Amino acid sequence: MDYRERIQELRRILNENGYRYYVLDAPTMSDYEYDMLNRELEELEAQHPEEITPDSPTQRVGGKILEGFQPYTHQVPLESLQDVFSHEETAEFCARMDEALGAQAVYSVEPKVDGLSVALEYRDGVFVRGATRGDGRVGEDVTENLRTIRSIPMTLPDKLPLLVVRGEVYMARSVFEEINRERELQGKPLMANPRNAAAGSLRQLDPKVCAQRRLDIQVFNLQQAEGMEFSTHTETLEYLASQRFKVIPHKKLAGAEACREEIERINDQRMDYPFDIDGAVVKLDSLAERAVLGSTAKFPKWAVAFKYPPEKKPAQVLDIVVQVGRTGVLTPRAVLTPVRLAGTTVTSATLHNQDYITEKDIRVGDTVVVQKAGEIIPEIVEVDFSKRPEGTVPYTLPEQCPVCGAPVVRDEDGAALRCTGAECPAQLLRNLTHFASRDAMDIDGCGPAVLQQLVDNGLVANPADLYSLRAEDVAKLDRMGEKSADNLIRAIAKSKENDLSKLIYGLGIRQVGEKAAKVLAMHFGSMDALMAATEEALTEINDVGAVTARCIVDYLAAPQSRDLIDRLKAAGVNMESHAELVDRRFDGQTFVLTGTLTRFDRKTAQALIEERGGKAAGSVSKRTTYVVAGEAAGSKLQKARELNIPVLTEDEFAEMLR
Repeated sequence: MDYRERIQELRRILNENGYRYYVLDAPTMSDYEYDMLNRELEELEAQHPEEITPDSPTQRVGGKILEGFQPYTHQVPLESLQDVFSHEETAEFCARMDEALGAQAVYSVEPKVDGLSVALEYRDGVFVRGATRGDGRVGEDVTENLRTIRSIPMTLPDKLPLLVVRGEVYMARSVFEEINRERELQGKPLMANPRNAAAGSLRQLDPKVCAQRRLDIQVFNLQQAEGMEFSTHTETLEYLASQRFKVIPHKKLAGAEACREEIERINDQRMDYPFDIDGAVVKLDSLAERAVLGSTAKFPKWAVAFKYPPEKKPAQVLDIVVQVGRTGVLTPRAVLTPVRLAGTTVTSATLHNQDYITEKDIRVGDTVVVQKAGEIIPEIVEVDFSKRPEGTVPYTLPEQCPVCGAPVVRDEDGAALRCTGAECPAQLLRNLTHFASRDAMDIDGCGPAVLQQLVDNGLVANPADLYSLRAEDVAKLDRMGEKSADNLIRAIAKSKENDLSKLIYGLGIRQVGEKAAKVLAMHFGSMDALMAATEEALTEINDVGAVTARCIVDYLAAPQSRDLIDRLKAAGVNMESHAELVDRRFDGQTFVLTGTLTRFDRKTAQALIEERGGKAAGSVSKRTTYVVAGEAAGSKLQKARELNIPVLTEDEFAEMLR
């Protein structure tokens, strides 16, 4: 078979199975088979780059990081809808429609996805552009990020000259929860809710980051179609489904009573959808009738959005328990009498922190009003003080960790209370994941899934336990085997030779990031010297402030921390710094690297700066000393010019290093 024919065949197979997997949820091949075919296509396209087209399955994730988004003008405005908040208002809307049309109107009723509205543009059946709603007339071109959404077809069966559809981009609840679990393990801030997560992901300047967020879409409107005519909205949705779009669930109904019943059904079954909803949309099905009624300056006259009010119900606080998260934060939780909310039975509610409890004066025995925040997390809205039993007392969080007994400290920049125990079992998986990560001890093959098995099987209860693992024990874990076990043991042994800076970062000391760890290792030279350092000695170092110094001293003084370091030392982990300052020519200077560097890779350039006493920062500010600009430098270069910050070419930067 000719390579061109094979490329076309592979694209057809991959597109067909992608549609079955991401839209129909009915895959016909295994992930492994799909990956092997995709790899074959990548290799053929690498050998014949002239055959690469934008609609190829391999082009879902672009490699170029954008400097910003360009404006996009919608030829057909993406209108917003007028909200109604009761069935009476919905009935009034239906009555207006009947009166205006002189007959009982027919509607399409659909769930209102709580996401980010976008328009997708196709030319001759090929996806060419996509943009956010913006103000309805002008949005942002987010084409490269939309390409990463697997349920958006890159090519359509029909090759219409122009097709524009509107949809709602969202993050599935299951994906949101999984990503937050991963972020918690990594010590990153948690995403607030699926809608914010979807909006933030779609506006990432790096499409690869967007791809990792696994966004999805529900298409709910046909904006433009050259070469096709339709009489009803239902017909358009059926046509879009035939073009392999993931189309919003919808029902064609007549009359206000039928609409009311469907609105209530959608509300009752809202948790059955993979996406969050904040209401239901009622819109005329006839496109001709829509054209007759038209729009106001703000809204179409032929549709309304029924917004579900937050469901609130009373419950009694049976107890307040404290959970210790993987980052050491103590989270109080109210145990409640069971109550049905938004389609699920709620038996507990988060109390956030001590400030929240004190502000609302929540006590064990109280009757409280509960609602679901963002349709996910139950929360207490208020206390019914008229029903408070006698003898209740204000609740105060413990001063010691309920899991390991270590002292609890309050974050300097927030209301959270945090366990200080380096060996706290509640934080074990998070601590192990951080310790083994690439920027820390860099233990290849020691990811969260493997670590979870090691913990569950009682093989590891402390980062130091990694260095006493035996290959034969590891080989018994799921999906490991002898070869994988041997590789892991070798990777663990190799990590003993790391520079002290990687160990300092791997310990997970609050306020001490990767750069601060390098500075500390270079300054003190050994773990013993660092452990003997006073707060005053630490604050004399550039980039180590009073808060960071206090965190370091407190951590290294704790018995659990000293025990961990002693065990690591006994296991043969290096406690000395290999790095040395070349000189101090960049003392007190901050560099920002931007664009594509050809003479240095980013990490090498940063290391060269740090070895000469300087600091490499990620953003331009008034405190920036120099900006080093490579090819295709964008917004950072522009900001440097606005702030009159000197800009260096790579050659000029290299000259400064000599």
